[in-house]
Amino acid sequence: MAGYDRRMTVPQPPEPIPGARLLFSLDPSVSHLNHGAYGAVPIVVQRAQQRLRDEMESNPQRFLAQGLVERITHARRHLAAFLGADPEGTALVGNVTTGAAVVLQSLGLRPGDEVVTTDHGYAAVAMSVARECRRTGAVTRTLSVPLAATDEEVVEIVRAGLRPGRTKLLIIDQLTSPTARLFPAAALVAVARERGVPVLVDAAHAPGMLPATVASVGADFWVGNLHKWAYAPRGTAALVVAEPWRERIQPLVVSWEQDAGFPARVEWQATLDYTGWLAAPVGVFTLRSLGVERVRAHNAALAAYAQRVVGDALAVAPERLPEPGGPTVAMRLVPLPPGVATTVDAARDLRAAIADRLAAEVSIAGWNGRGYLRLCGQVYNTPEEYERLALGLPTLLARG
Repeated sequence: MAGYDRRMTVPQPPEPIPGARLLFSLDPSVSHLNHGAYGAVPIVVQRAQQRLRDEMESNPQRFLAQGLVERITHARRHLAAFLGADPEGTALVGNVTTGAAVVLQSLGLRPGDEVVTTDHGYAAVAMSVARECRRTGAVTRTLSVPLAATDEEVVEIVRAGLRPGRTKLLIIDQLTSPTARLFPAAALVAVARERGVPVLVDAAHAPGMLPATVASVGADFWVGNLHKWAYAPRGTAALVVAEPWRERIQPLVVSWEQDAGFPARVEWQATLDYTGWLAAPVGVFTLRSLGVERVRAHNAALAAYAQRVVGDALAVAPERLPEPGGPTVAMRLVPLPPGVATTVDAARDLRAAIADRLAAEVSIAGWNGRGYLRLCGQVYNTPEEYERLALGLPTLLARG
């Protein structure tokens, strides 16, 4: 491939949002194309958190012991409003994996009970499910959902996979991590409710990217990261629990707000660094300042452009490029050649090689025997970054 010709039949990249790239402190010598993994914290949010840390370190006793619970509550109310969630049913937690663990250990699973997941789930959540099942004698069952399944087919697969009376929890992803696929979360919740099965929605990528509110999904449990697409400091997520379940929710570690009930008993973990949570509303403010819908449209269009550019470079026909299923999805998959990156170790090694040789940070994962490259679009990215990746990737793969 001598060079990349933008006149090829690919979608046009979106116009950049003026000044957006300057909001971040990312290394400009690296193409950061994997926002969905760890996010990126705007400089203004970094500074807000640093001011809070300076306040804490100037007088730890005052910061931690006088009014901190109320400050966390205030931040939580702001974030819950952004998510379209009931603030009284929302608890701030470190990440989705933590929130899922809180739900799992609060259910009271018993021998013979089962937890149902899909094969698009996040691996760390699956490990948490496996551990809780080993501890309680429950079992886990994974439903296979084809990558190209329609929403109606996904709903029917889940409907057929639930066993009322035995299935004690269904875990679904709102937007899947390994396959960048938008699931019909509200429809799946409705199907489960018909059968009396509670649902945990892993919404790790929803806050900031997807327009659906928490209330519109209607799940018994919903947990989403704000440190990915809502520009919050890392370690900021929201666990939203429907009213009938709130009194049953217990923290992973008991601390001084235990008797205050949910959500305070889950949020308060003594000497944690809460400055990220307190600074998180600044991330939401930054997103709103750029224009939430504007950012969503930009990022989705850029991810679509990236998928076609890299797909063409790898000779993947457009019809074989997986569709994410939603107009605001800012993550896209590109299938890798057969036999490439099909294992965890191989995927890790290829990701490292791309970082070292092509100066690009991407996500590589194997799913159902096939390796995939996942690309994200964010306001700090440019079309040229994906074009450079497309230029160098075929040669890198050929060399092995």
